[in-house]
Amino acid sequence: MARTHWKTKAPEKSSRDQSVRQQIEPKRDEICKLLIKEGLLSEEQLQYGQRVLSKLSTPRPLLSVLEELKYISSSQVGETLQANPVAIPLGALLVELGYLSEADIKAALASQEEKKSSRLGEILVDLHLIGEDELLQILSFQLGFPYLDPTLEEIDPEFFGRAPLALYQENDFIPLRRQEKGVLIVFADPLNIEQLNTSKKFFGHEIVQGIGRRSMIQETLLRLETDSAKMADRTAVVEPDDNAVINTVNDILLASIKEGASDIHIQPTKDQLRVRFRQDGVLMNYRNYPLEVAPAISSRLKIMAGADIAERRRHQDGRIFFEHQGHKLDFRVSIYSTIFGEKIVMRLLGSQSELLKVEDLGLSPMMLQRFSEETLQAPSGVIMVTGPTGSGKTSTLYSAVNYLNNDSTSIITAEDPVEYVIDGVAQCSINPKIGLSFEETLKHIVRQDPDIIVIGEIRDKFSAEMAIEAALTGHKVLTTFHTEDSTGALVRLLNMDIEAFLVASTVVSVLAQRLVRRICPKCAEDHHLNLNEIRQLGFHPNQVPSLLFKRGQGCRYCRFSGYKGRAAVHELLIPDQMVKDAVIARKTSHEIREICIKSTGLVTLLEDGIYKAIRGVTSYQEIIRQLPRLERPRHPDEISRLQGEF
Repeated sequence: MARTHWKTKAPEKSSRDQSVRQQIEPKRDEICKLLIKEGLLSEEQLQYGQRVLSKLSTPRPLLSVLEELKYISSSQVGETLQANPVAIPLGALLVELGYLSEADIKAALASQEEKKSSRLGEILVDLHLIGEDELLQILSFQLGFPYLDPTLEEIDPEFFGRAPLALYQENDFIPLRRQEKGVLIVFADPLNIEQLNTSKKFFGHEIVQGIGRRSMIQETLLRLETDSAKMADRTAVVEPDDNAVINTVNDILLASIKEGASDIHIQPTKDQLRVRFRQDGVLMNYRNYPLEVAPAISSRLKIMAGADIAERRRHQDGRIFFEHQGHKLDFRVSIYSTIFGEKIVMRLLGSQSELLKVEDLGLSPMMLQRFSEETLQAPSGVIMVTGPTGSGKTSTLYSAVNYLNNDSTSIITAEDPVEYVIDGVAQCSINPKIGLSFEETLKHIVRQDPDIIVIGEIRDKFSAEMAIEAALTGHKVLTTFHTEDSTGALVRLLNMDIEAFLVASTVVSVLAQRLVRRICPKCAEDHHLNLNEIRQLGFHPNQVPSLLFKRGQGCRYCRFSGYKGRAAVHELLIPDQMVKDAVIARKTSHEIREICIKSTGLVTLLEDGIYKAIRGVTSYQEIIRQLPRLERPRHPDEISRLQGEF
């Protein structure tokens, strides 16, 4: 995450307890006085709320008690704080508004004291105690500045042109437009005196300060630098004539490819059409358009996708084949009817040129060897790749298929839809509209004399039974499955009423995975984990007193996110006899998992994530955000040994 320099004052160098008391001591009277002053709360209601609070066994914020009593609403509190800034410490404000507990603030202040110069806001976000958006909203309450997310459409070229773009990039602010009280300027750090004085040199002393995400400010400035012509001509782009709509849609598709997006989200809201790209697994705002052009853009995309343009009340699916610079691009389109219009999501599907080799999947040395030799080279059985949506299962599956593909092997697939085209593989794309269902396809697939059967996804008992039966008759079956971890796949098959002895005898391996963001190589810096972070990973501080990871500071190369690209984290389970016996005995998921770790050398998703973080691939924040923590990890040295590094 890019650093936002919130100027919340650090505790003075007195005792930690005194600092904690200063931050956490509820400043209820200040907020309640404002609510009474605004006529939203009476003295009698306040006194009753205080009596109710005093009788509660568990401490709670007074405001939440008043809200439950229906005396006030959260929106009224927010509007009151926005209009009447109050001098309340950030920690106390977060506690009183119900965002954090006193224990959270104590932990953050302890971490702040360790880091000396770090701001409390940064600590809270780094520890994942609160999101950056929520924190900025609270800071806007505390400081009295409006919280803004700048976009190209909000910028008045007249004011923007008063200073060079490099000055905005260096000082982290953007002038938006003139208001009654002055020029509205959004700052990443509105309390930075130097930056404030710089802005006044170009825009005068009559300015209105706003607060916004530094990453969003820099992202907007970077777009202006690389696409300045579009800003000047943006009014021409959004005119709803045929040529302009076609150009706008083409621009969106081409921009998504240029930005390396995996998905495009086009969503009408109450007052605008919002376009976002999913980059490295995270949605990023691309551009906002006037709401008036939404129907025209929707119709254009529906024509390209082969959907019914007259139908706007029902959900639809389609596919777009888009040619660009001699390359054919394939988008899977989902059209979803909402109260404000049709939301369209497009997934950019792969092509043969993008297929990864098994060696490039990011498996550790030992895991790669076992996956290649003990799994893919097994004569028969079911090989499963598991994980939630968006975890890269399909890419791994196709890499395995490509690894096994040769002239002497017959490979046949049933997919919904075919996402990568591989020469020499008989691929079938499911189409229920013409009766080409999974059930019908799987019945015919075994009659094609295949050596290897690829089932895009086990989605129900029928597809699970077909995979098991094919494996029993000597076929090798590759498939994906939606489960949280590797052992969860075995338990879920049992819960589908598949006989336990069939699961134990046919499942060759389960590869669970997640995708985490890679640290940007241009702005990576050392990150010495503090004791609280070490504890959050599951280590005991006496066992692992120090741990060195990396993190990204944020730069233009990574669009100030600190990340560039994604890497896979894996958990490979190859069941041995002890695991098979546990499955036949229908032991619990926890028991099976413990046996797998002890007897098969299973390295968990969390442990593989730690292994990759130590090597500078990903960050502590990504591990906490993405990886399940089901048990305590082993010592880092033991993890390295299990991964093939001696």
